[in-house]
Amino acid sequence: MAIPLERQRAVSIIAHVDHGKSTLADRLLEICGAVEARDMRAQYLDSMDLERERGITIKAQNVRLQHGDHFVHLIDTPGHVDFSYEVSRSLAACEGVVLLVDASQGIEAQTLANCYLALENDLTIVAALNKIDLPQADPDRVAGEIERVLGLPAHECLRISAKTGAGVPELLDAVIERVPPPGGDPDAPLQALIFDSIYDNYRGVISSVRVVNGVLTSGARLRFVQTGKIHDAEEIGVRTPKPVAVAELGPGEVGYLIAGIKDVGQARVGETVTEQARPAEPLAGYQDPKPMVFCGLYPVVGDDFADLREALEKLSLNDSSFTYEPETSGALGFGFRCGFLGLLHMEIVRERLEREYDLELVATAPNVEYRVHTTGGTVEVVDNPSALPEASRLEAIEEPYVRCTILTPAPYLGTLIDLCESRRGEQKGIEYLSTDRAELIYELPLAEIVLDFYDQLKSRTRGYASLDYDPLGYRVSNLVKVDVLLNAQQVDAFSTVVHRDEAYEYGRRMVDRLRELIPRQLFDVPIQAAVGGRIIARETVKAKRKDVIAKCYGGDVTRKRKLLERQKEGKRRMKQIGTVEVPQDAFIRALRLED
Repeated sequence: MAIPLERQRAVSIIAHVDHGKSTLADRLLEICGAVEARDMRAQYLDSMDLERERGITIKAQNVRLQHGDHFVHLIDTPGHVDFSYEVSRSLAACEGVVLLVDASQGIEAQTLANCYLALENDLTIVAALNKIDLPQADPDRVAGEIERVLGLPAHECLRISAKTGAGVPELLDAVIERVPPPGGDPDAPLQALIFDSIYDNYRGVISSVRVVNGVLTSGARLRFVQTGKIHDAEEIGVRTPKPVAVAELGPGEVGYLIAGIKDVGQARVGETVTEQARPAEPLAGYQDPKPMVFCGLYPVVGDDFADLREALEKLSLNDSSFTYEPETSGALGFGFRCGFLGLLHMEIVRERLEREYDLELVATAPNVEYRVHTTGGTVEVVDNPSALPEASRLEAIEEPYVRCTILTPAPYLGTLIDLCESRRGEQKGIEYLSTDRAELIYELPLAEIVLDFYDQLKSRTRGYASLDYDPLGYRVSNLVKVDVLLNAQQVDAFSTVVHRDEAYEYGRRMVDRLRELIPRQLFDVPIQAAVGGRIIARETVKAKRKDVIAKCYGGDVTRKRKLLERQKEGKRRMKQIGTVEVPQDAFIRALRLED
């Protein structure tokens, strides 16, 4: 039996990283009796080992709770800027949001970004100040900040502690009172939106769906509008948070659908599900996210290439915000060029591939996508430095820029301005949110922030500053490609694009590192960094020296000289025909980010 619309509410919890979203979800599960006390654990909805280890939410999770005679469809979302795509997808399945703000830290960069995202989706915002039990909490100051910056009345901000449970029942009442029920017509043709999917080895694709119009019934013959495929609804159900099968889902309800789909391409996120007998128009779906950071992923063992392809297919169903396409490297063999929303996103995807699919991978240095203007008048999009045209064909190179919003305590402003200026930043404004907190706005090249900018930001401000960024488009920059040559042979895995002023430093650093990592050969191996045809840095791995005159314990010196000359000639011939033996471990260590 479908639930009447007026008794339903659908809300997401949105906040900055570490402001207590998952802890609040735990308290809501307890208060509504969804999980028995003996089964309760911290971060209950975070099901991945990675989420528990890092203490962050990576995947949005949905659960249906009952509070009195009302049913609340709750979605717990990630807070990190790299996973904002998960948040935007979740908001499309809601009518309201709980905006959680730490009562001691106040508004942070992602608080602003997520709040604006909710306003764009025309959602009702219920603001709550969390962690009021902390001794440094100052809810009055933060409530004033929320009213001044976000325009939400200070007296309407609820004060809660997700850890102790104080004020959480009142928050639930406020959600039911302020958030409107979903719209929808139960008699209209079925329209259901897939907003997430996972792949199960036994049951195939399990899709999270929200019914917009009509009724989704178990056993119904369904049409997937975008692909045109037809499947039977083998099982539909709701997560409470355990999966519970139901006979039907009515308008506004959120649940899961299993239709025996084995091909991951047939149940993409944003797909509209309708009945074959009464087809309906497709829903708006989602705009595909644009990758910001690219790197090559290669299996350490070449035979694992097919397994890597299958793993990427299955993972892209669960996380549709990364892209991949095959590529070949002379040094690393066959692999994939993958695009990610940020560096943390790249790390998470790589770690999930290694853990969930038992793969051993090598990742090349991350880079961004460039637009290259050639002398022939064409514009090429390049996401791999080794694919950059020769210097003689280059007219100009454009790189992506972003607008960075940094929120920081005022005493750290100077060190952050210094950081942004050293990364080719252009200051666009400073605004004081209160007497001791400031908002710093800079325009920066994306390439300068994808590597260690966030780490530097946190270490220089003792963890107090927060960062959010939005794409601005492309601008012409003075960029060059730095190649690394081993024994005069270019190694594509080490090629990178940097600003001309930083080329020497990068080349020097790379040849020094490789000199330590490459084992000695039977001949001298020159390691060179080059820009165009000009060598800018060089080191040499000295040859192994076999003592050929050890057996000569006296006698004429010409005998020793003859042996040494023969050895020298042998090394010269070997160098002409020999290639440098570079162990896999040297590639992995040379490309490792943390170094």
